[in-house]
Amino acid sequence: MSEYKDYIVRATAADHQLRAFAVTSKDIVEKAREIHNTSPVATAAIGRLLTAASMMGSMMKGEKDVLTLQIECGGPIGGITVTADSNADVKGYVNNPNVILPPNAQGKLDVSGALGPGFLNVIKDIGLREPYNGQTHLVSGEIAEDLTYYFVTSEQVPSSVGLGVLMDKDNHVRQAGGFIIQVMPDTDDEVIDKLEARLGEVHSVTEMLDKGMTPEDILNYVLEGMDVEILETVPTQYKCDCSFERVSKVIASLGKKELQEMIDDGKPVEVNCQFCGSHYKFDTEQLKEFIK
Repeated sequence: MSEYKDYIVRATAADHQLRAFAVTSKDIVEKAREIHNTSPVATAAIGRLLTAASMMGSMMKGEKDVLTLQIECGGPIGGITVTADSNADVKGYVNNPNVILPPNAQGKLDVSGALGPGFLNVIKDIGLREPYNGQTHLVSGEIAEDLTYYFVTSEQVPSSVGLGVLMDKDNHVRQAGGFIIQVMPDTDDEVIDKLEARLGEVHSVTEMLDKGMTPEDILNYVLEGMDVEILETVPTQYKCDCSFERVSKVIASLGKKELQEMIDDGKPVEVNCQFCGSHYKFDTEQLKEFIK
């Protein structure tokens, strides 16, 4: 395995009629919690979305492909943005990382209450002239169900998505992970019936992870009796690709008038990365270079 503890397993089952992904994402979610100092419910919300994005990123083919999952919502969390590339490197941020809510009726973190009503946007930049953009409304705000609904309505791929984040008493991430199982076209009805029956027996993802189950174990359990064939294992990590050069390009693209106003102001300009919290400072001399 690589130096990353988090990894994704890609598999097929039922003679290639099902494709499946499972991931353990504890380190990713804990890193997001550390960077953004998120409350437990905000950690659970962004953690679920990062977990899904890692698997969906690994589905993309092109080296430069980028996936963005964006939740626009009316609840106190204010929205979440997560991106992933085809290497399954992910990053994200929450609009209001400090949101605190009482537990829901099941005694769990109330992610649905934090999100409230809203939309899920799935944007895929795969090198075409225009990025693909699919939008669906949030059906439950629990994120896994919302993504299940997205796959069926926007991509016409019947799917089952399971996601979970479990917090420790000290609010560190104890477990995080998930799975995506997709039904390929022309799948036999009996395979679909068998899958639905199995999914009905599956409890929470975090329960499985807390029992020490690996992504391989989760797929073998969920797809029991369906001849699971593990195809590959892919490392995944929280990684921000911002840099001084990239931020410089953004500032340089602002245009002469705006840059001149900044120079006339005489104060250094500071740019903060929303994904990793890095600070980039440009003094007036550096700003003058961009006008030349």
